[in-house]
Amino acid sequence: MAAYDPGPQHVPVGVEPGERRHQILQTLAAMLENPRAEKVTTAALASKLDVSEAALYRHFASKAQMYEGLIEFIETTLFTLVNKIAAETQDGTAQAQQIVAVLLGFADKNPGMTRVLIGDALVNEDERLQARMNQLYDRIEAALRQALRIAQANGNWPGDTSATANVLVAFVLGRWQLFAKSGFRRSPQDGWEEQRKLLFG
Repeated sequence: MAAYDPGPQHVPVGVEPGERRHQILQTLAAMLENPRAEKVTTAALASKLDVSEAALYRHFASKAQMYEGLIEFIETTLFTLVNKIAAETQDGTAQAQQIVAVLLGFADKNPGMTRVLIGDALVNEDERLQARMNQLYDRIEAALRQALRIAQANGNWPGDTSATANVLVAFVLGRWQLFAKSGFRRSPQDGWEEQRKLLFG
């Protein structure tokens, strides 16, 4: 899983091709990697790009729209991988394990995006952005629940699939939080092999 790349192969859904738009999103993602977690302003973003704030608004109607570009990249990347796992892996328990590993690995390689994933970067921004992230958590939980139902149907998962999927989402969110709050020093992948055994038996 590559870190955010503004090139054509990772253009967020709905974003028209345009070098400046890609550059704005790339710079915003880089600024979010600041471990001091300061609020990103359009003035600071414009300064980093050496353009005026007005120039930013020629490409995005609002700062919320810029964050939506990042969220769309996250959604597209994660669910492309989740769908690939579902298509290629018949074992439901293995599917669930791989989905969790993908979620941890994505954050590890995209620290700025992790602040979007946990909502930290969205504080005081348009509330629809956090609502969209909440929908992302629900979609992740649904994918994990479906994987565990496959395992249960094959006699490989004795527990409650809904409760387990919820615990797995909570685990992932906790690892993302620790990563961001540690200034990106505590990798979300640290100890995953042992944690996998605890979570999946």
